[in-house]
Amino acid sequence: MTQNPEDVLKGKNRPFTGEEYIDSLKDGRQIWIYGEKVEDVTTHPAFRNSVCTVANMYDRLHEDRKSDNPIVTCDTDTGNGGFTHKFFRANKQKEDIIGQRDAIAEWARMSYGWMGRSPDYKASLMNTLGGNSEYYGEFAGNAKSWYKRAQENVLYMNHAIVNPPVDRSKSADEVKDVFITIDKETDAGVYVSGAKVVATGSAITHYNFLGQTAAQVINDDSLALMFIVKMNNPGLKLISRASYEQTQSTMHSPFDYPLSSRFDENDAIIVFDNAFIPFEDILIFRDPARVRSFYVESGFVPMFNMHGCTRLSVKLDFIAGLLAKCLKAAGTLDFRGVQAQLGEVIALRNNMWALTDAMVYNPEIVDGRILPNTRAASAYRVLAPDAYPKIKGIIQQTLTSSLIYLNSSVADFKNPEIDAYLSKYVRGSNGIDHRERIKLMKLMWDATGSEFGGRHELYERNYAGSNEETRLQCYFQSLSSGLMDNMQDLVDQCMSEYDEDGWTSDKWINNK
Repeated sequence: MTQNPEDVLKGKNRPFTGEEYIDSLKDGRQIWIYGEKVEDVTTHPAFRNSVCTVANMYDRLHEDRKSDNPIVTCDTDTGNGGFTHKFFRANKQKEDIIGQRDAIAEWARMSYGWMGRSPDYKASLMNTLGGNSEYYGEFAGNAKSWYKRAQENVLYMNHAIVNPPVDRSKSADEVKDVFITIDKETDAGVYVSGAKVVATGSAITHYNFLGQTAAQVINDDSLALMFIVKMNNPGLKLISRASYEQTQSTMHSPFDYPLSSRFDENDAIIVFDNAFIPFEDILIFRDPARVRSFYVESGFVPMFNMHGCTRLSVKLDFIAGLLAKCLKAAGTLDFRGVQAQLGEVIALRNNMWALTDAMVYNPEIVDGRILPNTRAASAYRVLAPDAYPKIKGIIQQTLTSSLIYLNSSVADFKNPEIDAYLSKYVRGSNGIDHRERIKLMKLMWDATGSEFGGRHELYERNYAGSNEETRLQCYFQSLSSGLMDNMQDLVDQCMSEYDEDGWTSDKWINNK
């Protein structure tokens, strides 16, 4: 059993291999599902194939490093002489952020965009700890230390920042029995109790970042802290939701549920029961003002938007391609109205990729740091939650009963009598046989109609934050950046060119 995940890598100046990543999870962590404690997340049917997916991502780092033109990896900047995933290193120039976008996309393609909390997701915070360590004041040393640790090993980290939606009509200060609160302070650290949601994918990560949402008003300094905790920390427990992976992989074959059987990022409630957090793992401590400013000043928000938008773009590549193949199998791809609807899906896909281009090809320089373009990032946060259900609606409108006009299982193919009927009555159009058609439609059902698919719609709707808050941030950004003044100046200029007597400029001809 390892004490820290990095113990697996002692004496090695490189990231985990897939096998080492799997070994690093065997640390005695307390994960609970279906009333029982998980003894080993790497072999438990609720988590094992998701673990395999992430292990493949770590192996991809080592394959990429050997290539003549690395897409995912680059040298570390910590002085250890090793290499890392590009998104884990602070940007020094415009080319760096372009490379980060491409590295994110390359890893996302390994899950076809379906794993939003892949190991590079939390690099959106960890790389800012190096580029903006001074923001953390007296804990700047901790920020630098964690930047080095995360980068050198490509640590798999996640976050849980949402307070349980209990007594939401009350202020945070009035719900201290639920929210993570400092119980006791010592010279070495603090003991905390409370819970956070929804710790997506945390069961198979190395560490978790605990913070506060931007919308939550925190005044009580016992609630005003942000820290990083290892997943086997004493007093930490994860209570998982139902596992789509276990249900599908136990009862069905990958043919029937190819996505949920290997890409399920199990969401969970993370509970702290008098858990000790050493001061070296704390980034913000008893500082309500810094907690409130974190999302504006740390650099995390534009970075996580770039990651999220890139990952979603890859996912929409997959969905658009799958929809085209399903429509061909259904025999409707040549219908003009269907082509128009598929074109709308492609336009929404193009829109997301264009926003990633705007983020990285027109970045912003803030105190010497290169960050994704804020306007493009805020546009993604508003548009993506509306685009995803729109695409799902188009899929349902164009494929209609094809998504449920299916047999129960791949096992039906093994019965010659049943298979003969399926061959005749469930065959596809355009020369596509029944097995290929069924395979396509079951893949689309898993993407959009299964519990896994339903959870993903909910995820994409809420991933970027509160529907109202993301729009308000667009508005306030326009005020603080001067954009609103510029836009209103344009209106004032137009209105100055005429009055009740006609044109005020000789550029146009008045009717005499």
